[in-house]
Amino acid sequence: MSLQDWLDRGDIKPHKTTPQEVADLLAVVGRDLQDASVTAISPDRRFATAYNAVLQLATIVL
Repeated sequence: MSLQDWLDRGDIKPHKTTPQEVADLLAVVGRDLQDASVTAISPDRRFATAYNAVLQLATIVL
């Protein structure tokens, strides 16, 4: 399924982003990656935090 298919079905909608929105998401990515490197927390929590960073990057791309 293509992005155009998603647009046509109404699953996603066009959005004009601002530089501030991208900067805010990149700040979350940086924070999450830093948190994911903390060895004092469980491996599961570290993975979940790193996964959230990837989700934020995907949001920027879309």
